[in-house]
Amino acid sequence: LAIKQTIYRTGSDPAMMNLLREAVRRGKEVTAVVELKARFDEEANINWAEKLEAIGAQVVYGIVGLKTHAKLSLVIRDEQSGIHRYAHVGTGNYNPKTARTYEDLGILSGDEVLTEDLAKLFNQLSGFAPQSTYSRLLVAPRTLRSGLIEKIDREITHARAGKAAHIRLKLNSILDEEFCAKFYEASQAGVKVELLVRGICSVQAGVEGFSENITARSVLGRFLEHSRIFYFLNDGDSEYWIGSSDLMHRNLDRRVECLVRIFDPSHVRQLEEILNIGISDQTQSWRLSGQRWTRQASSEDGTRLVDAHSHHLNKNLKGS
Repeated sequence: LAIKQTIYRTGSDPAMMNLLREAVRRGKEVTAVVELKARFDEEANINWAEKLEAIGAQVVYGIVGLKTHAKLSLVIRDEQSGIHRYAHVGTGNYNPKTARTYEDLGILSGDEVLTEDLAKLFNQLSGFAPQSTYSRLLVAPRTLRSGLIEKIDREITHARAGKAAHIRLKLNSILDEEFCAKFYEASQAGVKVELLVRGICSVQAGVEGFSENITARSVLGRFLEHSRIFYFLNDGDSEYWIGSSDLMHRNLDRRVECLVRIFDPSHVRQLEEILNIGISDQTQSWRLSGQRWTRQASSEDGTRLVDAHSHHLNKNLKGS
């Protein structure tokens, strides 16, 4: 019946955009939230917005003053058992070129709570509803920063009470001063903080008396590390989140970003393995000590360490 989708980086000839046009031609209601200032794809996005509008799609440009960077789709279907909604929340763009070279994650779900959350968010982005509250989402700029800070504070409280406390994050960049300060506070409280950061990392890891409970790794290889994973031990009731946001001012305060909580045990195991491989001392990576990065490709006895991208690719090719 209907398709709602955010469009950030489309590329010059994306199959997804052609499918949206075909859906309009077949009488489906299509709503496209197009970001006209998407870096590298401004011209392509303007052209696609004009083409979609010309054939009757509803094209909106998000909330004034905010870039729409979230990666979201919502499909409404009329099936034999009734009306059903299907949601997709991802870390990567709906772009065929980057999909071949970027490492990304996404969840496709018919969960009623999640699809209701996305329906609310699309209504807000389309201007049909005011700000909403969400059950499984953290949405910038309203709840994402405060929600993550609350989760870090919770780990600090557990550590100070003598309980195990653990934070693991996989990101493109960490630049926000408030979060850097929180990680130092967490480290000094006894929280184990493990960071897997592909790009900018303003946190100084492993500084005695200051950040000795923080480790930072960076995996660079065949694919561009692009997914974001957030893990909090939460006194044994662990939380995993994925989404589009890094810990930078622009993501937290000037963009529409979205994180979704992952519950399914099989999905949780996948996320745990990705973090385990990336952070492991047995994996090739760059490792941060204070302000200095050093490359670790071999063990002390000269054995070649695991290549994370080859590991995941081989596992996927084997279908396991």
